[in-house]
Amino acid sequence: MKRLLTLTAFAWSALAFAQTPPAAPQDAAAMLERGKQIAGQVCAACHGPDGNSPTAANPSLAGQHADYITLQLAHFKAGVRANAVMQGMAQPLSDADMKALGVFYARQKPAAMTARDAALVRTGQALWRGGDIGRSLPACSACHSPTGAGIPKGYPRVAGQYADYTLAQLKAFASGERGRDKAGKDVNGAIMHTIAKSLTDAEMKSLAEYAAGLR
Repeated sequence: MKRLLTLTAFAWSALAFAQTPPAAPQDAAAMLERGKQIAGQVCAACHGPDGNSPTAANPSLAGQHADYITLQLAHFKAGVRANAVMQGMAQPLSDADMKALGVFYARQKPAAMTARDAALVRTGQALWRGGDIGRSLPACSACHSPTGAGIPKGYPRVAGQYADYTLAQLKAFASGERGRDKAGKDVNGAIMHTIAKSLTDAEMKSLAEYAAGLR
C-alpha cells in the first residue's frame, strides 16, 4: 500500500508538470531557471531541493555533470535504462527540459559525505587506484578520475555519493540490469557491466565505501 501511494504521488507530480506550459530556454540563465522549476515540482521529493538526496536509496545529483544527467534522463525516457518511477518522471520531459535539469543540478553544491569503514576504504582504494592486472580489471580512477570527479557525459561523478546507492548500481551493472540494453545504446554502461561482473560482492562494497569519502 505504501509503495502504491508513493507511485501515485509521483504520477500526480508528473501530471502536474506535464500540464505546465513548457518554457523554451533561450540562454543559460533561462535554462537554469527552467531546471530549478522542474526540479522543485518533480524531483525534489526524491533528490532533495538542491540535489542532495535525503535518503541513500536515491542518488544525490548536486554537482553531477550536466551532460551525464541529461543523457540518463534520455535513457530513462527511451527505456534504455529501466526504473519504473524514473521512466514515469522522464516521459513528460522535452529535450530542452532534460538539458535544463542537467544545468541546474551541475550548479548545485554537493554535501560532504564520509566513509564509515576504514578497512573497506583500504581495499577500495587499492582497486580504485590500481585495478587488478591479473584479472584485467582497470583502475576506477581511469574513467572516474583519482578524485571521483568523473568525465562529463560518459562517466559520472561518484565522489561523495551514498555508498549504498553506489553499491546498488554496481550490483545492477554486474547482473545486467544496467548496461545491457538490447539496442546497445548505453555504450559506457556496457563497459561497466563487463567490469562489475568481475568484481566480488566484497570488492563492490569496498569501492562504494571508498568513493563515498572522495572529494
